[in-house]
Amino acid sequence: MPRQNKYLLPFILVTSLFFLWAFLHNINPILIPHLKKACQLSDTESALIDSAVYLAYFTIALPAGWFMNKFGFKKGILFGLLLYGIGALLFLPAAGSRSFSFFLVALFVIAAGATFLETIANPYITKLGDPATATQRLNFAQSFNGVGAFLAPIIGGQFILSGIEHSPAELSNMHASGTLNAYLQSEADAIRMPYLVIAVVVLVLTTIFYLVKLPEGEGDATEEQSGNTKFSLAILRNKQVLWAVIAQFFYVGAQVCVGSFFIRFSKYVIDLPEKQAAFWLGSIAMVGFMVGRFTGTFLMKFIRPAQLLFLYAVASTLLLVVATNSQGPFAVYCLMAVPFFMSIMFPTIFALGITGLGKGARMASSLLVMAIVGGAIMPLLMGQISDLTGGNIQLAYVIPMICFMIVGWFAWSRSRDEMPVTVGGGHR
Repeated sequence: MPRQNKYLLPFILVTSLFFLWAFLHNINPILIPHLKKACQLSDTESALIDSAVYLAYFTIALPAGWFMNKFGFKKGILFGLLLYGIGALLFLPAAGSRSFSFFLVALFVIAAGATFLETIANPYITKLGDPATATQRLNFAQSFNGVGAFLAPIIGGQFILSGIEHSPAELSNMHASGTLNAYLQSEADAIRMPYLVIAVVVLVLTTIFYLVKLPEGEGDATEEQSGNTKFSLAILRNKQVLWAVIAQFFYVGAQVCVGSFFIRFSKYVIDLPEKQAAFWLGSIAMVGFMVGRFTGTFLMKFIRPAQLLFLYAVASTLLLVVATNSQGPFAVYCLMAVPFFMSIMFPTIFALGITGLGKGARMASSLLVMAIVGGAIMPLLMGQISDLTGGNIQLAYVIPMICFMIVGWFAWSRSRDEMPVTVGGGHR
């Protein structure tokens, strides 16, 4: 069988996994305002939703990398899918008990599964074909991550958010009349059916992966020559890996902050209803994210990845400067434009971090996924700023603005060292 055909079906199946963790990450902007309402939370408490997800990445990434290194790609994918499905099922009892702690446990388990999938799928995609086109192939696969990114807020806004937004005075009256608990429980129960459907879809996908034979992928010259074949933290002595991990930490923190508080931002700035804000997030901002992925993959034929990353980081920073210092719809429009420029950042930082490492890419991959813990920390800082300033979530967006500045510095420093790699007639 020709090598290209040999990898076609595995490439399609593994690319489908990118949708799963994209859905997990991008449903959080729906869960944050929804559980804030159903469980009566502050902004800082609601930010723990992001913390549960991204702490799972931090704690599970190394075990996932070790598992992949020892047992191979396929078994790692199967185990990740099982964890994801179990976590989705845990949402049913969590909703029944209306326990925020139970919701956080369920999210942690789903995210543990997603950590396995992401730790494995990113380097695996780079192995499914010619090593010279690995960066472009990873960006193409990550483009389908964008499909989950725009569908999650739309689906969540339609099937989870009720559109009912009571004022504190109305909630106080409901408490006095004894109807508050029934209302809050109805809000929590709205989560049950969507997560049951997710669990069933993941079970079907697990069955398909179990039945299909997956190759271990292509090696390259550096695979045989690299001394970094040992699964060890010593890989951090490589400055390429170290600075990529740091950049990924701040990028993911920025990405999560931009989306997670978008509904709160829109309510604060222009009093936009939650359902409409969720629709804007999915149908405009995250469609921009998806389009940005495909556009960025194309532009990398002509612009080196680190240079494009620098330009996009500068654009994201400037948009947030405007969003935090202006009023009215224009501030919201600027915030909605940021995901287009965020689109290429994760896969580009990832690819710049693992390029040329051979088997050392497996350890580097785990560390780059661990760096996603930035998404657990930065939203908490935003929540703190908002709570301490009387709910000024607009001011709190200074956090992702600073994060993008750090990503820009990484991109600028890498662009000086980056060598052009030809891909289809252009730079990779």
